[in-house]
Amino acid sequence: MKKIVAALAALAICATALITPALAQDKKFTVALVPGLTTDGFYITMRKGAQAAADALGVTLVFQGAPDFNPVTQVPVLDAVIAKKPDAILIAPTDKVQLVEPLRKANDAGIPVITVDTFIGSGVYQTGAGEADFPLSYIASDNILGGEIAARALAKAIGDKGKVYVSNVKPGISTTDQREEGFKKEMAANHPGITVLETQFNDNDANKAASQLQAVFARNSDLVGVFGANLFSALGAANGVQQAGQTGTIKVVAFDAPTSIVDNINTGLVDVAIAQHPAEIGYFGVVSAYAHLTGQSIPVAIGTGFTIMDKSNIADPNISKYLYSE
Repeated sequence: MKKIVAALAALAICATALITPALAQDKKFTVALVPGLTTDGFYITMRKGAQAAADALGVTLVFQGAPDFNPVTQVPVLDAVIAKKPDAILIAPTDKVQLVEPLRKANDAGIPVITVDTFIGSGVYQTGAGEADFPLSYIASDNILGGEIAARALAKAIGDKGKVYVSNVKPGISTTDQREEGFKKEMAANHPGITVLETQFNDNDANKAASQLQAVFARNSDLVGVFGANLFSALGAANGVQQAGQTGTIKVVAFDAPTSIVDNINTGLVDVAIAQHPAEIGYFGVVSAYAHLTGQSIPVAIGTGFTIMDKSNIADPNISKYLYSE
């Protein structure tokens, strides 16, 4: 955590120093932001943060992505972006293996690559080892920490005892893999009264997540909690809880916080939401790209924070400001 704070502080100082002389730059840089998908509030909020930094630095921001979170649809978009030869690319890779070679094309073409939200390979860059360490930086929430925070929140909600499970998308997505890892790590280390059942993978299908919840409950009548590793997983599981007549008994912790989560929390559909700070990710992404393009060094990893939302604080403006844009 100290390293994260130090990195953010250093980059903030760098940003302050760079913004003033931005108007004097002869070259106007173009930075492309390729999101995981274009229609999600998380990435819409990330774009707003990126645009704020671009406006301050005199950078042209190009936002181009696919309508779904899928490497099959993201790669052609990435190829089209590379063909336009931007000065740098910020991208949320939709698969940590399948996007390595497509992104290598950008790197080989001399276009700096920074990954945001998700990563390729191990997410540890600039080590000189491995086939996927060429991006300059990885800027994102610390998803292992996010999973740990979710575990603590769920443990508190269920009185630190009982059976729970993780509703996840599918293996191979860096962020949700790490959230599950952090959740299980925290439960195993600090919550001996809680049993974590087998993870259920729903392929980002909320209806499937709902059916899985009911199936798990049918096998485990003492189920008391579920952690949705992304929003579709959480809301699907929450609908399953409602359909099983267990609202309030089976607690639901959701990862991510669009504005619609307010009603979900107030009605009791969702008990806790873990909000990331995507605007910060976009902002620091553009600042990092600009710093590199103007000859400055940048951190190889920058972590952004989380905000825990529940019925007790969701109306607080200091909390609700972290809701994602629609």
